[in-house]
Amino acid sequence: MSHPLLESLNPNQQAAVQHYSEPALVIAGAGSGKTKTVVHRIAYLMQEHDVYPQQILAVTFTNKAAAELKERVENLIGPEAKDLWVSTFHSACLRILRIYGEHIELRSGFGIYDDNDQLDLLKDILKTSRILEDANPRVLRSLIDRAKSNAISPQMLEQKGSQLWGSRVSGLTIETVAEIYHRYEMRLRQANVVDFNDILARTVELFKAFPEVLDKVQQRAVFVHVDEYQDTNQVQYELTKLLANKYNNLMVVGDPDQSIYSFRGADIRNILDFQNDYSNVAVYRLEQNYRSSANILKLANTMIEQNENRLDKDLKAVKEAGEKVKIYKASDHRAEADFIARQV
Repeated sequence: MSHPLLESLNPNQQAAVQHYSEPALVIAGAGSGKTKTVVHRIAYLMQEHDVYPQQILAVTFTNKAAAELKERVENLIGPEAKDLWVSTFHSACLRILRIYGEHIELRSGFGIYDDNDQLDLLKDILKTSRILEDANPRVLRSLIDRAKSNAISPQMLEQKGSQLWGSRVSGLTIETVAEIYHRYEMRLRQANVVDFNDILARTVELFKAFPEVLDKVQQRAVFVHVDEYQDTNQVQYELTKLLANKYNNLMVVGDPDQSIYSFRGADIRNILDFQNDYSNVAVYRLEQNYRSSANILKLANTMIEQNENRLDKDLKAVKEAGEKVKIYKASDHRAEADFIARQV
């Protein structure tokens, strides 16, 4: 007799939900019931394996997705799900830094700089240090954010920047960018503030410098789930690795065919190489699409199959063929928008 939590799932979803220990990669095509699978897997851990909610961490990319996931688990199994740790990377790391930040000289009540605060600081650095006063602070902010999302410190940028980015980037020498980046970091620490990317990078710093802190957090993350893994950057990759390396119960969910955030530092190799990064990886493919018609999927599959650097999956439509896909060639973006508006 099947478990009630499995009854509404297809066989591939059931297999992923019943996965218990060791790493798992869930390749979830568009419209394949990815969130439902994660929700049922968390509930199944608690009901079938008696895992405490305080031992489960689920990381999503938006606060809305985190709230929805937690609410759906609560709807399945009741109020005990309130003790689950469901969060974005940034919210989870901010919580950790608020508790343990003093280990890395982040004093209680530290502030968080937004984009405008970053710009003001960079303008002041350029003005007071007489370094390229006419440099564009927005470009510098973008370069510093790029470095931090790739776990590159000012020292690393100075030593290996030419190998990573070439001798010049955005018209600036690597040495100049590294110098400004170094001064920027010094000013942040003097002011007892972090920027948005620091929330993740400094948590990695904390975990590496103080293993006892990492151990405490790992007790709260015996089972780790990471959604949209194809869109993780290097720092998020390192965080995931650190959190999961004690109990090795990591499930990542994603689809390399839907990787769209490389401009923000996302590294598709994180999901493509997952089976090389971890041992004894179980792979589950969610290939039934509940969202699109068969004609849409046929076209999408034909196009994406031209990409040789991907993980195999074959999406199949649950819905009927539907209308044939139409191609409209617009003269510009306004004409395209007008056409779409007329259709809807």
